[in-house]
This record gives sequence, structure tokens and C-alpha cells, in this order.
Amino acid sequence: MDASLEACRAAGLKAAHIIAMQGPFSEEMDMATLRFANAAWMVTKDGGEAGGFPAKVSAARKAGAGLVVIGRPPQREGLPFAAVLDVLCKRFGCTVRPQVRIVGIGPGSREAMTREVSEAIEKADCLIGAKRMLEAVARPGQHTCDAIAPQDIADFIRTHREYRRFAVVMSGDTGFFSGTKKLLPLLEGCDTAVLPGLSSLSYLCARLRTSYEDVRVVSLHGRQHNILPEVRAASRLFVLVGGERGINDLCRRLTEGDLGHVSVYVGQRLGYPDERIVRGTAAELTDGVYAPLSVALIENPHPDAVVTPGLPDDAFLRSAEGMPVVPMTKSEVRAVCLSKLRLTERSVCWDIGAGTGSVSVEMALQAKQGHVCAVERREDAAALLGQNRNRFALENLQVVCGSAPEACVGLPAPTHAFIGGSAGNMHEIVALLLTKNPHVRIVATAVSLESVAELTDCLTAFPFAETEVVSLQAARDRKAGDYHLMSGQNPIYIFTMQGGGETA
Repeated sequence: MDASLEACRAAGLKAAHIIAMQGPFSEEMDMATLRFANAAWMVTKDGGEAGGFPAKVSAARKAGAGLVVIGRPPQREGLPFAAVLDVLCKRFGCTVRPQVRIVGIGPGSREAMTREVSEAIEKADCLIGAKRMLEAVARPGQHTCDAIAPQDIADFIRTHREYRRFAVVMSGDTGFFSGTKKLLPLLEGCDTAVLPGLSSLSYLCARLRTSYEDVRVVSLHGRQHNILPEVRAASRLFVLVGGERGINDLCRRLTEGDLGHVSVYVGQRLGYPDERIVRGTAAELTDGVYAPLSVALIENPHPDAVVTPGLPDDAFLRSAEGMPVVPMTKSEVRAVCLSKLRLTERSVCWDIGAGTGSVSVEMALQAKQGHVCAVERREDAAALLGQNRNRFALENLQVVCGSAPEACVGLPAPTHAFIGGSAGNMHEIVALLLTKNPHVRIVATAVSLESVAELTDCLTAFPFAETEVVSLQAARDRKAGDYHLMSGQNPIYIFTMQGGGETA
């Protein structure tokens, strides 16, 4: 207003000839002003709808006054915000690092979040996360991005430089089966901080009024896991479950694996108003209806804590009704062979000439998160092997009926192999093993001199980094009247061959 009055005075207009009012005005007011001043012309700028321009045009026309419109100055295209940042950073030699806070929101309610997490969410220019979690914590009008994959999140942060502060929302705790581990390496150059939350494990145990320092944790969410050995060996096991029928599938596997008696606590939609916790045995809960957002705490009152190899021979079936007895590697020899193999929890094993599967079963028990392929050419023995697998409820033991090496061509590359019988194909079997994995560790047994000769030839025919031969003879007691006598077993040669040697 002051600037307009000064412009009028500079143009030589007297104060008596100036009417100063703050608009915009209605059409009637504009017409009244024109007639009061007996004005022949109206000079106005194009102020648009908000400035009352249409009303001025109509009033001038009806009052018979000419109209002079001062046009808007030409619009200049500005630079995008990201380009402005680049110009400023280049001019002043500085960098602008986006602030990223990866926050754990616990079960999902605001009441269960830490104050630090709540403040990070409140201050964020943009929230990133799954739609369900964004709806639970975003403030009204807050910018959000529905993204879950770590690479998608990192790409969004780097391409949306109009935001300075981001909060990436993770369910539960940021360090407990969270996407944080994969996301952090992708945010190099950002100002990052990780803010923990309440895990589903601690929340469920608090609801059950129990501690969790002795609870083992596994996840079945989007991954394969051999759960039965874990339940069999642990007194308490917490399981993250995914999918519509995740709890049903878990309880079914437990029941089919002779673990239907274990207690299962199912926590559903923890932290939400419709939270629900049910308890029962695995067998009782198999056919229930459960929310997709569920976790389970399993309690086994009688865990099998034995970790040493060498199960007793009578733990295995030796023959089916009307069928001949199937050969089996005896307990003492089995214990030494398994020791020589040096299996890990995730080993991929072949048992060639598996017989009853006594070695296969013990391999599968040790390589709980690995895989065992038991190859047996006799159909009756392969069927018996399957019964022994079911007897121990081993999901990670695959029975292959066929002759080696032909039956082994399509099997996964082994990290370890045991050869208990070769049917005269020892050289070909060892060659295939080294082709599949040049660093495979092989343990083979021989009783006949012919088998000893075959294996001895393999020691020099193939590039092994390490070899060892052990002759083992065991004796067992037997009762003879009032006395116990020792009965010697056949001597057996155990060959250990470690791949990775240099080719001549």
C-alpha cells in the first residue's frame, strides 16, 4: 500500500485525488468507485480470481470505462531443488548428507515405541516402510513411501533430495531378523543411526510372564529351515512364522515328526487391539485358525541333547518283513567315520552305498541345516532307508534309489561324502565327487582286499590335499553261560581324502 501511494505522489497526483482502499472488492463496489470518481479508464493488474480481476472487468464494462491491464511479468523456470543443492555445494565446497534413522517400532502400537523412536518419526520429513506400519505411525499429512526391499529404500533416499530427514520404519527390533542388516551397507554416505525397538520375542515372553535368556530363535519367514532337529534338541524355541497357514504348517510338521506332544504358545497380532495368545500341543493346534501376523514359542519338556555320533545299532531297522537283512555300518565304525568327516551344521552330504542309512541318519542329525543325499542301488534297502529316515523324522534326508555314479549326476554339489559301498565303481565315484566339488572331503570304508586296492589306487590317481588311512578292529562282548566273552569284528580300513590338491 505504501509503495503504491508513493508512486501516485511521484506521478503528480494530489492527495485529494487519491482513494486508497485494501481489496479485493466485489463487482458492485468496483462500479460504485468508478461512478463516484467519474472515471473514464480503469488501470489494473491481472491479479487472477484471488485478486478480484473478473469482478473488475465486469464492473468496467457496465460502467462504460475503458480497461488497461498490466500483464504479469514473464515466468522464469527455476531449478529443481536437487539442482539448487548441487550448485550450492559446488560453489561452497560442501556436501549435504541426508539424515536416515532406521527405527524399530516394536509390535506396531505407538505405546510400545521408545521415546527416541517416536521423536525420530515425528521429526522425519518422510517415512519409509511397509504400508501397514506407515499407517500405524505416520502423523497426519506426513510424506510417506511404501517400500520394503532394501535397494528400493536406498534408491528412494538418494533420488528424493527434497527431503533432509528420513525415518525407515522396521517392525519389531532393528537387530532381530530385520531388514536393517541388508539396508545399512546401501546407505554409505548418509548420516545414519539405528534405533532399536521391542522384539516380538521379548513382547510375547513378557505377556507369558517368562524370561527368554534360554530361548533359541529360528525364522521360517520366507526361508527354508529344518525345524524338527531344532525342536528335538531345544527345551524352548521361538519361531517367527510367515504366511496365512504358517502356524498350521508348523504344527503339522511337528506332529508328523513325532513331536505332536510339545507345547506351543501362538502369539497373534501382538500389540494390536485384537491381540490373541493361544496355548496347546502341536497336535491340538494343527487345525486352528490363526492370523498371518503370528509367532510361536515351543516348549519341549524332554529335549534330546546328545550331540556325539555313534547311535546304538538297535536304533535302526535292519530288515522289513520277509526281506533279507540289509548291511549296516556298525556304531563304533560309524562314530570314527563321522569324526573324520568333520561335518558342519550346513554341510551338503552324499552317502553312497547307504544300506540301512545309519550313516545318512547321523549325517542328517549333525548337518541340521544342511542336506543329505542317501544313494542305495537295492530297492529293498532304499525302502528300509526311507523307514529309518521317517523313524528319526529327518526332513533334510533325501533317499535316492539307483547305482552310483549314474544316480548322483543330478544331485547338489557335496561338501562331504561317505562311501560305504561302490559296487566296483570307486574310481568313477571319486572322479564325480571331485568334478562336483574339487574341495570335497571324502571318507570311505573298505573290508575286502579288492576295495582296499581300489581306494589305495585313488590316493595317487586324484589330486588330494590330504590323505589318511586307518585300520580299525573292534570287539564286542557276548554272554556265554555265566561269562562274557569278546567277539572280534572284521577289521575295516577307513580312508580319508581331502580335495583341494594341485593337479600334476
